[in-house]
Amino acid sequence: MTSVVNIAAYKFVSLDSLPELRARLLDEAGLAGLKGTILLAEEGINLFLAGSADGIDAFLRELRADPRFADLEVKFSHSATVPFRKLLVKIKREIIRMNHPAIRPEAGRAPGVDARTLARWLEQGADDAGRPVVMLDTRNAFEVDEGTFKNAIDWRIERFTQFPAAVQAHRAELEGKTVVSFCTGGIRCEKAAIYMNEAGIENVFQLDGGILKYFEETGGPGYDGKCFVFDERISLDPALAPSKA
Repeated sequence: MTSVVNIAAYKFVSLDSLPELRARLLDEAGLAGLKGTILLAEEGINLFLAGSADGIDAFLRELRADPRFADLEVKFSHSATVPFRKLLVKIKREIIRMNHPAIRPEAGRAPGVDARTLARWLEQGADDAGRPVVMLDTRNAFEVDEGTFKNAIDWRIERFTQFPAAVQAHRAELEGKTVVSFCTGGIRCEKAAIYMNEAGIENVFQLDGGILKYFEETGGPGYDGKCFVFDERISLDPALAPSKA
């Protein structure tokens, strides 16, 4: 039985009064009976939460009542048990740490490619302009070991702060191709794609919604293995079923 609803969402948006926002979200998520983690920074919000369907719905209604989060896109999955032990709301310098302050996704993002379009590109072996498609995994090496897209580039980074240096060391691998930056839920690949654009690499896209949205919308063609997630489920298969409950 999979009665627990799991959600993942992020948004790059300017936030202020973070201590007050933290207190409000901690109260709202607690009243809804949710567990998981919410990260807040001046650049936006990143959250992973689980609970009952009613609790998730109630929390999202409250969250989206704030105009800054009205268009928050959420990815859903289900599990038999709650994969988090407690509720945490933390204030951070970045909602995904890159240590590259020039990257401000709210000011403009790289073009996105949706899941169904990417599935078509992978099947036909090229994008719609006929350029070869390169899948670039922006996750840490231990995450990639659970699964990744077939023939994806994996630079074996140990943390996302190493990504800019990896781009500079390996940029020749990307020249003349359509580069699709991907990650678990979209947040890392969004920052990564912006960095590559600013570094002068052409034809860079980000996979909208990341691997989880790709699984949800297509069932995962072209993906080998599972997708690591940072909770007690460990990883999800292309049907979004957890490897551990």
